Amino acid sequence: MKEKGILLKNIKALMKSSDSDVLYDVDLLTEGQVVKKIGKNLAVPDGTRVIDASKLAVVPGFVNTHHHFYQTLTRNIPAVQNAKLFDWLVYLYEVWKYIDEEAVYYSSLLAMSELLKTGCTATTDHHYLYPQKFTGDIMATQFKAADTLGIRFSPTRGSMSLSRKDGGLPPDSCVQSENEILEDSERCIKKFHDDSPMAMHKIVLAPCSPFSVTKRCMLESARLARKYGVRLHTHLCETKDEENTCLSMYGIRPVELMQECEFIGNDVFYAHGIWFNDAELKILAATGSHIVHCPSSNMRLGSGICRTREMLDLGINVGIGVDGSASNDSSDMLGEMRNALLLGRVKYGSTALVAREVFKMGTENGAKILNFGMVGRLEEGWAADFACFDVSTLAYAGSQSDPVAALLFCGCDHTAQYTVVNGQVVVDNRRIAGIDEDKLAETANKISTNLIRLRELYG
Repeated sequence: MKEKGILLKNIKALMKSSDSDVLYDVDLLTEGQVVKKIGKNLAVPDGTRVIDASKLAVVPGFVNTHHHFYQTLTRNIPAVQNAKLFDWLVYLYEVWKYIDEEAVYYSSLLAMSELLKTGCTATTDHHYLYPQKFTGDIMATQFKAADTLGIRFSPTRGSMSLSRKDGGLPPDSCVQSENEILEDSERCIKKFHDDSPMAMHKIVLAPCSPFSVTKRCMLESARLARKYGVRLHTHLCETKDEENTCLSMYGIRPVELMQECEFIGNDVFYAHGIWFNDAELKILAATGSHIVHCPSSNMRLGSGICRTREMLDLGINVGIGVDGSASNDSSDMLGEMRNALLLGRVKYGSTALVAREVFKMGTENGAKILNFGMVGRLEEGWAADFACFDVSTLAYAGSQSDPVAALLFCGCDHTAQYTVVNGQVVVDNRRIAGIDEDKLAETANKISTNLIRLRELYG
């Protein structure tokens, strides 16, 4: 049953945006899909659900800007627990090549459920794996899962065109021809993309990486995206291996390659961006290109530390992504933001990133990356997307002098009490609304076991 409106009553602490003062003991009223009013002692319109928020810290919903949903089915595999990126990929492609429509659907449900439960209200997914034996429509399957849960979704139509025989990493069965990629990319845009600032569905075009597609595929994807006004995405400068591969294949560094492919600008966001040099950071700033920081994955794979402080100081828009759940190995968005705060301080010192900067990266900056124009702040008329966390528990005791920052500095359980997307309660008293979480976990485990068994049987 759809909510006509929601009234959060007597909110303990409310952060409207990263640059606003925290408000205490206020109410927040939604009407339909938007925030209607914020103030004290608001009247309760007929049909409005009232939630006692006297123990809750309320923040704008988080925006996840990089993920690989299907990887939730291959978390924590012993053979790659200690592998670096390229070795990790080569092993796991031999598992991932067996994914089918059921695997895509349930891995999407699983990843998005985890995100919602940790305060994320809008997400992308970088699905670049298109096995040749796959039947069905991958993008349609993912949108079906998103609509079941009620999350705001801007997936990427990813792609790979270079297999091992061409100098890439995946097996031949996991890549497509350039024509297949471009034709289906255009179909996805026409079928699913919504330009509106509070859209529930958008599309991004996302060749996987400079070493998994041809220059032509990168260039034509960029031109196709700009023809329809959609965003562009790829992995870039994640590891030294990638940099060396780019130099070997093309004789130039990754950013220069992106310039040659017209794959740079304020409609482009790159995942990771660890190994940019000083000159490249200035190019990114001048072109308005965006970066997605994925701290947990970078630590897990030993890839390095993103230069977030320098990027922000140059005016580069930096968002946060949980990355694929086989290199994280979770979809904990609040946990990812905490790691962004702490990893930045490892590199730059105790004042490298402050809590408000991390909240901005995880909300407004992410919304800007995905081109959601009225998402990421709790303002009247903006999207009613927010997360509510109970800060009265043991894990937050002693932190009440700043209940909002406590979400990053404290806590041992990042589960939201409520998550609201587009004016609808999608996490209700810490449980996903409308699905059986235990059944989902059981189904995902069965699919995971079967994928690993197929690799063992057939290689």
